[in-house]
Amino acid sequence: MSRIGKKPINIPAGVTVDVAAHNTVTVKGPKGTLTQDVNPDIIVAIEENQVVLTRPTDSKRHKSLHGLYRSLINNMVIGVSEGYKKKLELVGVGYKASNQGQVLELALGYSHSIYFALPESISLSTETPKGKNPSVSLEGIDKELIGQVAAKIRSLRKVEPYKGKGVRFAGEIVRRKAGKTAGKK
Repeated sequence: MSRIGKKPINIPAGVTVDVAAHNTVTVKGPKGTLTQDVNPDIIVAIEENQVVLTRPTDSKRHKSLHGLYRSLINNMVIGVSEGYKKKLELVGVGYKASNQGQVLELALGYSHSIYFALPESISLSTETPKGKNPSVSLEGIDKELIGQVAAKIRSLRKVEPYKGKGVRFAGEIVRRKAGKTAGKK
């Protein structure tokens, strides 16, 4: 992780990075504001339109924290400037997705519909193109929150390996298994 930590983070135009007294990093950009508390051992400095992180020693703990906080701050800078997007597909007969505001309604083959309330910082859109699988798109500035919400939606009906039915990330490759009849000969 130390190689990742040594890379400086370039600050794009329109983004400001502030470091408070208690090692709290605040990143403001055109899409919003994010804050992150950094371990007091890691030193965060802004030099010539770049964020540079340094560690006090080469101990294993400091090396791992160095890389971790560099990645977190880099994700914040990308999030407030460009944003993050995750897309999920619903594969299965009768699987449907619709939304009303921040509430996602899913029909995933259970006897009831599932209603999932999303945080305000995430924008949601659903589409059901004719002849294709329904999809759910999540957009926001916080990479961790989007990943967590997408994983929670996916866990409502995980992809099963025999028919490939379930909720999957767009582009996810599912390893398929042969059924019982394929094994006999």
